Amino acid sequence: MDTNGGEAVGFALPFGVAVWQTKKNKDQLQIPSDLLLTASAWDVENECVICAFGPSRDNALIQLKRWHYDREEKEESLEDIASWDAPCPVPDLECDYVLDLHYLADLSTTCVVLAGGDVIVVREAPLNGEEKIEIVGSVDVGISAAAWSPDEELLAIVTRADTLLYMTKDFENTSSVTLVEDDLKASKHVSVGWGKKETQFKGKGAKALRDPTMPEKVDEGLPSPHDDKTSTISWRGDGVYLAINSNQASPRRVIRVYSREGMLDGVSEPVDGLEGALSWRPEGNLLAGIQRFEDHADVVFFERNGLRHGQFPLRIAIEEMTDIWATSITLEWNVDSSILAVCFRDRFQLWIMSNYHYYMKQEVAFAISPSSERIMFQWNPEHPLMCTTILKDSIHRLDYVFHVEAGSTISPDDYGLISVIDGRKVKLTPLRLANVPPPMALHEVTVNSNVVNTAIHGGGSDTKLAVLERDRLSIYQWNLKTKPIPAPDLLAFTETAACQGYVQQVVFLDDEKVLVLATNSSGSTLSLFRLTPTGLKHIITTLSIPFIQDICSSFSRLNHIACLHFLHSGRVAFSRAILESGSWLRLDSLSNEAWSDICILPKHTGDVKFIDISNKFSEGIAIEPGQTRSPFIAFGLTSNGSLYANSRRLAKDCTSFLVTHAHIIFTTTQYLLKFVHMTRAEELDVPPDTPEVDERCRSIERGARLITVMPSISALVLQMPRGNLETIYPRALVLAGIRQSIDKKKYKKAFLSCRNHRVDMNILHDHDPESFIKSVKLFVEQVGKVEHIDLFLSQLREEDVSKIMYKDTVVQTKPELNTKESTIHTSASEHFGKLKVNNICDAFLEALQLRTSTNLQNIITAHVCKSPPDLEAGLLEVAKLQRDDSVEAEKAVEHICFLVDVNRLYDNALGLYDLDLALLVAQQSQKDPREYLPFLQKLQELPSRRRDFTIDDYLGRFTKALTHLHAMNDFEEFKIYMTKHKLYEDALHIYRRQEDRVQGLMGLYAEHLSKEARYKEAGIAYEYIKDYASASEAYRLAHLWREALSCAGLIPLEEAQLQSFASTIANSLQELKDFHSAATVHQDYLHDLESATRLFCKGYFYADAIRILSLNKRAELLDAVVDAGLVEGMGTMTELLAECKAQINAQVPRLRELRIKKIEEPLAFYDGDVNDGMDIPDNISLAATDASTAGGSLFTRYTNRTGTVGTNATRRTSKNRRREERKRARGKKGSVYEEEYLVNSIGRLIDRVNAVGDEVGRLVVGLMRRGMRERAKAVEGSMVEVVDLCRDCVGEVFQSESKVGQEEEKPKDQDVDRPTGGDGVLWDSMEMSQTKKEAPEVKAFERLTLFGR
Repeated sequence: MDTNGGEAVGFALPFGVAVWQTKKNKDQLQIPSDLLLTASAWDVENECVICAFGPSRDNALIQLKRWHYDREEKEESLEDIASWDAPCPVPDLECDYVLDLHYLADLSTTCVVLAGGDVIVVREAPLNGEEKIEIVGSVDVGISAAAWSPDEELLAIVTRADTLLYMTKDFENTSSVTLVEDDLKASKHVSVGWGKKETQFKGKGAKALRDPTMPEKVDEGLPSPHDDKTSTISWRGDGVYLAINSNQASPRRVIRVYSREGMLDGVSEPVDGLEGALSWRPEGNLLAGIQRFEDHADVVFFERNGLRHGQFPLRIAIEEMTDIWATSITLEWNVDSSILAVCFRDRFQLWIMSNYHYYMKQEVAFAISPSSERIMFQWNPEHPLMCTTILKDSIHRLDYVFHVEAGSTISPDDYGLISVIDGRKVKLTPLRLANVPPPMALHEVTVNSNVVNTAIHGGGSDTKLAVLERDRLSIYQWNLKTKPIPAPDLLAFTETAACQGYVQQVVFLDDEKVLVLATNSSGSTLSLFRLTPTGLKHIITTLSIPFIQDICSSFSRLNHIACLHFLHSGRVAFSRAILESGSWLRLDSLSNEAWSDICILPKHTGDVKFIDISNKFSEGIAIEPGQTRSPFIAFGLTSNGSLYANSRRLAKDCTSFLVTHAHIIFTTTQYLLKFVHMTRAEELDVPPDTPEVDERCRSIERGARLITVMPSISALVLQMPRGNLETIYPRALVLAGIRQSIDKKKYKKAFLSCRNHRVDMNILHDHDPESFIKSVKLFVEQVGKVEHIDLFLSQLREEDVSKIMYKDTVVQTKPELNTKESTIHTSASEHFGKLKVNNICDAFLEALQLRTSTNLQNIITAHVCKSPPDLEAGLLEVAKLQRDDSVEAEKAVEHICFLVDVNRLYDNALGLYDLDLALLVAQQSQKDPREYLPFLQKLQELPSRRRDFTIDDYLGRFTKALTHLHAMNDFEEFKIYMTKHKLYEDALHIYRRQEDRVQGLMGLYAEHLSKEARYKEAGIAYEYIKDYASASEAYRLAHLWREALSCAGLIPLEEAQLQSFASTIANSLQELKDFHSAATVHQDYLHDLESATRLFCKGYFYADAIRILSLNKRAELLDAVVDAGLVEGMGTMTELLAECKAQINAQVPRLRELRIKKIEEPLAFYDGDVNDGMDIPDNISLAATDASTAGGSLFTRYTNRTGTVGTNATRRTSKNRRREERKRARGKKGSVYEEEYLVNSIGRLIDRVNAVGDEVGRLVVGLMRRGMRERAKAVEGSMVEVVDLCRDCVGEVFQSESKVGQEEEKPKDQDVDRPTGGDGVLWDSMEMSQTKKEAPEVKAFERLTLFGR
């Protein structure tokens, strides 16, 4: 559930504290007194800064040096590049100075532009014929401004003679434009006054409205009293346009916009008090300048065409307007347009914009004399939050991070409290209690100076806020449990002079202790303050600590831990402070025993959070006794988007992250929000980018950042790029909260969460089945409302949603961890698996036994929701209530009719033989009373047994109705009813103890079985009642010749009739090819020895044939009958084996050829020559039709099959399905079905060879017994050859298709829809071909050893 639209405190992408990236003397370089630092430039390729020293009035020497801020030793951090003398060629300049310093990384060249007019390049690696230091250009009149384009292809120069020059990277002049006053006529600005007071509707009383296009005051371009008459150049981020802010001969200051080719594009409208500051936002929509008034100063914005586009005040007090530090202001946008730096003479401010409100996030002031020097500020061209600040005797590199100062994320203190810095104001909003849209806030705290940092501690009635200013620390208390919520109260404050450095961060250690981090030239200091009844007392300040980036503070309510984020040896380590007896131990080095490293991050990270996973808030995480691994995990986000958990990288595209006791939550550049279950760092499982199937991953708006999370209400707050906030309820958070509530047996909270967030309520049981069944009574007491219990019962189903639907939202522990608990849970799940719904309903029925008066509706629901529904039990509850309270009975029957189809209930009510209940149910239906009233009245008039019979017959319960007829002792009607509804088995069971009745019923049953062609059972039934004639005929039709002849002999039949009957049976057996049985009938009943012998030989039973001839002394028939049968059998078998051999020799090579062709030419194999021999290119773009593109390429559709099969000859209609099936059955040569046909054909052949093996064996033995050795040997040889051929080809023919046709096997769980019609036949064929077939077994043929070799 998402709540869109700005509900949050007023802040935009919260900007964090100034993190001074200083390690010893690397990030703060102190300049020797004999050098004067005048300019700097970023060398982003080598990650260093190019510094220019000089010239000055006393020394014309210019020195270029490279500052390696990552080197340990101060002496090695400055590297000399070059030096030269630069005397000023312009007489009216006191000395020359550097206007622009730029490093060209691709040329390893530094370009220096001097105000005197020289353009100088310094080559660090000059080629042959090149000079290391060269003046590549010179302007005689001097230069007033210069700037390189963002792509470093053009250098723009404004001369002191008001001329714009363009120079290439090779320093060739491409264009020259003169700035003249006629340029002011180029733009004719027309303002329609949008947003002005004059354009607003004032009601009917406004008779004389002024022209809205005419403002009350028209600016004339009057100059600012503090205008320094300088010119400024600023390029747009894409390098297509540049803007020049300069003075004309007249006092007016003008902003001109030129194209890259030097064409004038626009001129600014007149603005009074406009100064020389100018910075074009890299995104290109606004140009920023400074407008000064008598009582304040504004940052004003212009569009490219020169029109004004809004402004915001700089919040300079009236008395400060005349101070020297505020007389000169410059502007500088960072590279991603998110921050505007406003630079004064001795300080700079960082501003960001959200929802059209500008927030001042930081002010950094330097202890310099603004009358004699001023700072120079420069952003890094690649890292948007990194900058340098230059003083004449030092240079500082500053690295900022975006940081959200939020309150606790541990319940119950997770109020979502956010503090937002805006100059001297701290905006406070507890998002859980008040969603205030930005830029407003629930409450604001105003202090004396601009805020440096804030910290939040605790929650509820004892929420504390620490506000750190440059020279003051204040502690506020805020009661969030009082309604309405009051303003925060100031508890105490103190000066921060004891911190001995520039304060930059404050954190709470506990309810009373506050830790302040400060930085000075020699390192970092930590100062401990304690809140006492008399005020805020400074306890101790530690010195000589290695430079600390920031301080992290855990939110654990068990142990308050402060972690210092150090920067040493290229790695970031965290150390835990140890407090003993309330005293602060002195920290001398990282090796001091007061500190111990608890976790390591491999790279420098900006925003850092850590968690102790061994505390009680980290459910499900097992920390084994005696393990050496640290229970702490530090999470850090680098500037390039890599998210680390200790030394492990979790993601490389992270944009923001949050940490709770249960999850690490982060957003990615793919606009996804991901949840990782909290466990040990090496076991963290990051979900894939599959928001469609994984509840741990969901899509979010582009550019959204995480602000805070409130696990107690399962809410997550994100900030959109435009500044508004959105509160969402991710499924992972919701389910985590539900599981936590279940574990704590807070069933009402868990139920309401399921209900509010549309979570399947089966999770209430499936999370811990055994515990839930034991706590059903507690569940009923907590949930309370009858409607809520009904809602739960009505949503029950057999599936275990914790293992199917929500399996990804719970941490997956390893098998060796928590073995006992997992075994209990698994066994419980298996126990309740098949009968889950019924077990739950029975548990509720047991719990509600004593609450019938209040929860009768739930009892009925529990009966009805069983699987299958126990409607009779539910109706009996209604019937019981009907006798006591008719009004409540009507309510109960209304409820049960709501749950179940009323017609079904009516039938069940009739089945209870309760006509009053049936009438009550019928009245709730849509039936016409004329339909059921006469029927019920008729039933009321019938005797009890007849009424019950009539009801059961009406309901189709014929077996039960039959019992009523038995009770009425009406045997004739019983037989008629039994015959009508074919209830013979039930009838036999009812009269099982009355043999005379059974005889009559069995005869009727036998007749029924004969009509149903169930002759074997009919014969047994007839024989049971001694009807041998009918039994013999039934046995004959069942081809049970032994039983038929035995019954025929018991009739008894005359000899002639028995002979005729036996002859009929023998003929039918011969038609069924049961030659052995037919021969036995001829021998035993027809006494035809010669026919019996011929039939034995026909079935290859030569041993039986010779036996009966020998038994009956008929040796003369051996030559006439047996030998002739042997010769005939040999011919038939030899022909069969020859056909099998020929089939194998033809089909196996063809199958091999097809499979080779499928690998080498899949297109030709599946589709044949689709172009009729024409040479047509295969890269022609086809229209996206269903016939041509639905199935992907012709290759992939038959190998990987990523979609619906598509071919040139469409098989998509059900009309062609049968034709396609016939094609598949024929397996025509050259068709796509040929391979499948050949495989199936060879399989059938092997089955046939296995079937004739015994016959061939008997034939060979018979031939040998009759002296036909050569014939026997020939038959055996043919059989052995065919068996060997079958055995040799089995492995090749029945191999897996995946090994032949494709290298990678398709995932088994790939979900692909099966097509219909003719396509479905082809699809089935392809599925069959890619399914590994089980090879048939080739039976071994036992050879005779009498043939020799």
